[in-house]
Amino acid sequence: GAFTDKKQRPTEEDILAMIGPKVPLWQELIQFIRKTYPADEDFTFLYGKKYGWALRFRIRKQLLTSLYPAEGGFKVQINLSPEAVEQALAMRPGKNVQEAIERAHPYPEGRWVFIPIASADDVQDIKRLLALRVATKRLQGRG
Repeated sequence: GAFTDKKQRPTEEDILAMIGPKVPLWQELIQFIRKTYPADEDFTFLYGKKYGWALRFRIRKQLLTSLYPAEGGFKVQINLSPEAVEQALAMRPGKNVQEAIERAHPYPEGRWVFIPIASADDVQDIKRLLALRVATKRLQGRG
């Protein structure tokens, strides 16, 4: 993330200035999440200086996704179970999203996938991954 000082909460103006040319993609994804999911939303400092401030969306206290402003863009975090990783790759996402899934470290509970958003195609892939995340969590009875 671009904002890594826990004591200095960035304003919306700061965030949009940092994201720069990717602001329309940032706004599209946020509007989609707000319209599609009954998620609680907060802007919080996550995981220390490596990641910093993020816009986080949770459903019933379970993480749906977090969006991290970065210089000239942003990253999206989606945590996928092992089954969801297989399903996500079977959806044949674009190269950027596929590489992010593949490079995420596999843990027994799945992968924390951090996707740098480069294009509108990436945003479409994120929308599909969010639907997959919600569906697999429901299937597991935890979400």
